[in-house]
Amino acid sequence: MGTTTTNLGVGSEDRVMATAQQILKSLNTPKEVREDMLLIFSSFDNRLSNITDLINENADTTSGRFDAAEKVILRWDFSSSSSNAEASRHPLPWEDSPDEAAEYLAAVDEILQLVVDMSIRSDNKIMDRAETAIQMAMSRLEDEFRLILIRNTVPLDSERLYGSIRRVSLSFAANEGEIGEEFESFAEVDSERGFFHDRGPSFGDDLCVDLINPDAVVELKEIAERMINAGYEKECVQVYSNVRRDALDECLVILGVEKLSIEEVQKIEWKALDEKMKKWVQAVKITVRVLLKGEKRLCDQIFSGSNSIKEICFNETVKGCVMQLLNFGEAVAIGKRSSEKLFRILDMYDVLADALLEFEMMFTDEYMCTEAKGVLAGLGDAAKGTFLEFENAVKNEVSKKPMQNGEIHPLTRYVMNYVKLLVDYSETLNSLLESAEDEANGLQSEDVELETMTPFAKRLLLLISSLESNLEEKSKLYEDGTLLCIFLMNNNLYIVQKVKDSELRKLLGDNWVRKRRGSIRQYATSYLRACWTKALYCLKDEGIGGSSNNTSKVALKERFKNFNACFEDIYRIQTGWKIPDPQLREELRISISEKVLPAYRSFMGRFGSQLESGRHAGKYIKYTPDDLENYLLDLFEGTPLVLHHMRRKSS
Repeated sequence: MGTTTTNLGVGSEDRVMATAQQILKSLNTPKEVREDMLLIFSSFDNRLSNITDLINENADTTSGRFDAAEKVILRWDFSSSSSNAEASRHPLPWEDSPDEAAEYLAAVDEILQLVVDMSIRSDNKIMDRAETAIQMAMSRLEDEFRLILIRNTVPLDSERLYGSIRRVSLSFAANEGEIGEEFESFAEVDSERGFFHDRGPSFGDDLCVDLINPDAVVELKEIAERMINAGYEKECVQVYSNVRRDALDECLVILGVEKLSIEEVQKIEWKALDEKMKKWVQAVKITVRVLLKGEKRLCDQIFSGSNSIKEICFNETVKGCVMQLLNFGEAVAIGKRSSEKLFRILDMYDVLADALLEFEMMFTDEYMCTEAKGVLAGLGDAAKGTFLEFENAVKNEVSKKPMQNGEIHPLTRYVMNYVKLLVDYSETLNSLLESAEDEANGLQSEDVELETMTPFAKRLLLLISSLESNLEEKSKLYEDGTLLCIFLMNNNLYIVQKVKDSELRKLLGDNWVRKRRGSIRQYATSYLRACWTKALYCLKDEGIGGSSNNTSKVALKERFKNFNACFEDIYRIQTGWKIPDPQLREELRISISEKVLPAYRSFMGRFGSQLESGRHAGKYIKYTPDDLENYLLDLFEGTPLVLHHMRRKSS
């Protein structure tokens, strides 16, 4: 077939040449095949006879571009020949010399682009050089990526974080006196300073903290993009994860969280464990609100070009930190149960429940969410089990030594302060104790409407009822029935006041409070009857004659003598008894005065004159009504006094 010549003009000739040049550029075939195709092209149109010059010109340009880019990469390659003194003397001045760093990245881009465009793939020798240059560049960029990450990591400022959060402290009164083993840990606390259950810091809003110097993020992003474009995303993610994982481990150390095995945690004494549990709660809050969100933000910025890579990078980076926290939570959940741990366990449960919501939004790795759910369930079971065991401990507390002065029993103080603090966890306990409602179904109460009570309120009612029953049993340890009444008055009033003056009142209701106040009045009536009946009997008319004129002076003297003996005995004993509540103490004194003083005044008015005119009248009429009234003010102060050392206070 002959050569075809078409006269289309100069403009059309340029278009033909441009088209041919574009075709050749897209022909990334071996040299021999390309030469055969050129012969075919030239046989169609003699204007394509000079296309060989175009090919040679294009090859020269590509080779020049490659050589220039390769030279930049080799200049900064540490593994190049020792004769390259410049390379051996200078590391890549990435942060100090941004222009040279930009030149290096441009060289990497050039070679990657030449490979992508297939401009050099037909030349095996240059292609080998390109692969070598890319490997050198990726190794250098990997080292630089690691170095920038390390140099620009911002240490965690725990003081700043703690200064940005609010702390909630709840007072827990201490106990005095004898108490069962289940309650010993709180009995050790000094009663005057009390016990404080610190719920730990609480975040108002999320805190935005730079984990890496913001200026370095741009450089890290630029390097990551080149490594990913070159197919080195695995190496890039590995370097990032390793460096940031170490940084997060250091953050946990700063927050006071140690790497401990389950066995090590279970061997820790309570006071030390309490501190570690408190730090764990704080660490989880800071980890979720600051560290994890900060890491998520960093991954999104540095690996913005690939959703899958940034998710993998985030998961790999934070997995170790999260699992360390979860392992401690699991160790606590399966540890030995004791009442003092309940508040910390509930704190841990609450903070992990909040964290789990964040985990489910942040993690694409189902494994970590599943592990967190398992630990949360374990902590919930531990909290529920500890609460139910506390109920049994209260019911079965069997200390046999009565309170010496009828004061408030340590068990009463412990239990009521304990449940007062638990109200703060009502929502959590309602969900945890919902499955335990069957155990409270046998609860009978006329004080409250059980149908409207929450699961936690029912358990509280059951717990306080157990406490009241236990106190009834302990009151039987008193041989003196009147001291028994004082003991029950003191303890029941303490229970009522703790309920009335706290959120417990909303749970148990006003009717419950009124019923308990009625019980206290009944104990007061029983006290008056048991204590003062004998003394008041001495002031009755029976047995001393029908009128003041024929009264037997012998019988009258005996009555005054017996009354004095009764009153002095009561005074001696009951000045040593203790009623801590000033209002109850005053009300009981008034009740005594209202019974004793009118009877004594009346008796004195009818018969006192018969003895006052005789000899030794003071031996029998030792006290005026005013004396008695003044002496009654000394009762229930806790300081025993003896009347026979005193004479009449007034005439």
